[in-house]
Amino acid sequence: MGHLNRRDLGLLVLRVGTGAVLAAHGTQKLFGWFGGGGIEGTTKAMEAMGFRPGRESAVAAGLGEAGGGVLLALGLATPAAGAAAAGAMAGAVAVHAPAGFFAQGGGYEYPAFLGFVAAAIGVAGAGRYSLDHATGHVVDRPWVVATAFVGTALAAAAVVGRRAEEQAAAADAAPEPA
Repeated sequence: MGHLNRRDLGLLVLRVGTGAVLAAHGTQKLFGWFGGGGIEGTTKAMEAMGFRPGRESAVAAGLGEAGGGVLLALGLATPAAGAAAAGAMAGAVAVHAPAGFFAQGGGYEYPAFLGFVAAAIGVAGAGRYSLDHATGHVVDRPWVVATAFVGTALAAAAVVGRRAEEQAAAADAAPEPA
């Protein structure tokens, strides 16, 4: 056996750590694990945050986080996994953006970081110590990177944009304070 490649070992550590965090966060949404609200609680939260329809938004966010996280950790379909997780984090960034950047004030620092890391792994690839490598990169091709990230960017922009439009319309319809 050859010596360990530090770059590939670093990608493994980054993938597993980031994937585990994302997967845990997504399973809170999907199954109520780790003190999460499950689908019902997440549906109500999504509706309260302005994402409609709430249930579909809850499922999409949960799958993007949990599914993207598991796939990142395994290093399987890495471009699609990174894009899915980054897209889910784009929605979270939109929710936290009004509170500013830093997490201690409720800002978007943490979801932005997770999204950037997931995207970077999706673009860089999983490395040698991954299922993508073991399967000959059958689902890690350059066209998959482009398709996954363009598709996710368009979907995230549509969802976040629709939420912003609905929030603006609701603000316009609200009665003026006396």
